[in-house]
Amino acid sequence: MFSKTTFLLLITLFISTSANSETFMQCLTAHSSASHPISSAVYFPGNGSYSAVLEAYIRNLRFNTSSTPKPFLIIAAGHESHVRAAVFCGRRHNLQMKIRSGGHDYDGLSYVTYSRVPFFVLDMFNLRSVDVDVEKRTAWVQTGATLGEVYYNIWDKSKTLGFPAGVCPTVGVGGHISGAGYGNMMRKYGLTVDNVVDARMVDVNGRILDRKSMGEDLFWAISGGGGSSFGVVLSYKINLVEVPQNVTVFRISRTLEQNATAIVDRWQQVAPHLPDELFIRLTFDIVNSTVTAGQKTVRATFLSLFLGDSETLISIMNRRFPELGLVRSDCIETSWIQSVLFWTNIRVGTPEEVLLQRNQTLTYLKRKSDYVTKPIPRTGLESLWRKMIELEIPMMTFNPYGGRMAEIPSSATPFPHRAGNLWKIQYAANWNDERLTDRNMELTRRLYDFMTPFVSKNPRRAFYNYRDVDLGVNLHKGKVESYVEGQRYGIKYFAANFDRLVKIKTKVDRDNFFRNEQSIPVFP
Repeated sequence: MFSKTTFLLLITLFISTSANSETFMQCLTAHSSASHPISSAVYFPGNGSYSAVLEAYIRNLRFNTSSTPKPFLIIAAGHESHVRAAVFCGRRHNLQMKIRSGGHDYDGLSYVTYSRVPFFVLDMFNLRSVDVDVEKRTAWVQTGATLGEVYYNIWDKSKTLGFPAGVCPTVGVGGHISGAGYGNMMRKYGLTVDNVVDARMVDVNGRILDRKSMGEDLFWAISGGGGSSFGVVLSYKINLVEVPQNVTVFRISRTLEQNATAIVDRWQQVAPHLPDELFIRLTFDIVNSTVTAGQKTVRATFLSLFLGDSETLISIMNRRFPELGLVRSDCIETSWIQSVLFWTNIRVGTPEEVLLQRNQTLTYLKRKSDYVTKPIPRTGLESLWRKMIELEIPMMTFNPYGGRMAEIPSSATPFPHRAGNLWKIQYAANWNDERLTDRNMELTRRLYDFMTPFVSKNPRRAFYNYRDVDLGVNLHKGKVESYVEGQRYGIKYFAANFDRLVKIKTKVDRDNFFRNEQSIPVFP
């Protein structure tokens, strides 16, 4: 960190230096549309709305402290011309631009800097239209929209169409799709990005490109390789998918005293191989034992979506997964849109308009990820329970793979973790007291380290949408160093697809204007 005075001096130096000695704000004004003046979209620290705009989409309280470096201004783009002006003037004044679409961004790379340079935020939250074409079963979705807004607008036009994306409605479209995206229909319809057919973006030269004009390489890169490394994605065109009039959901919990170990052992054998219409997520947390007073135990929660009726679901479960003991009273038959609410812990029957709300409970948090390629031995599960009880804080979530998403080649999109992966792990820690940050971060890392024998190796893989700076931070100090640093996290996120992403990046943004602490570097 550095002092406020030093930071302001750096800002003054950077924003006043250019070939024409113009200010950054003068540049923005000169290069935005007269019919859509940019002045109303720009927020400075002295502006009364600056803090409200900045904090509105900070989802992790670790990055909302008095010592967190702040952008010297925010451009809350309300028109495409504002995006073009931000890119042009950012390059002209050699300023770092952070692109934020209003989602979760676990480690804050879209609005926080890890280096000592002034930066500004291009915030896309006002560009949030969702244009659904029921007849063609497509939609154009601007990247500032949330998944909840996407789901609501699809439902508003059709009760038998949906979209296979994330289960949290406050996730931002821009980051979710550009990082590949997944949800509880991925075993039936593939990843979110597998259902994207076009895009519009602003490139480093300020041109607005679609799939045809950008070319297949660049379209491939922004469809799972992180759009913010290559330009500013304005919108994606998505294919909508069929959903039944009624789907079935359930949520069942079992503790170790209720034979959870045997049930989990069976889950890992069958979950990736069940019918594609069935997705069963498994989450572990620590609770008080109801059998032994004063003792802690592991609780395993099975959360499911089945694209069909409860009778068919129970028949499948009785044959394939009887250990869980699913019965009719566990099942809720409802519409697909109401299943979205169920998965977000919102009561079924709540009006669907709740999906349009962007507010959420804020906490301090840390997330990490892993991939499992073979079942964990039962002795390994038992040792995991002991470790979780010892640490107590981090939760774990297992998301089963297989189905349609595993049938697609690993090179079809930048997302490489397809066939051969049984499930993805998310490690999650949440807390409400800043004083616990160092402790809880360390506990999460200890659980991650403990899992080393049970997860992918050479490299140990990670999911790009769960960006994790523990895997490496790139300060882009030089092309050679930047490439080496980029390899550290890039291989984990993208495996064999990393060098193709670097090649495309070098072609379309040779001077590395579009960069952040985990962006795709250029070749040295």
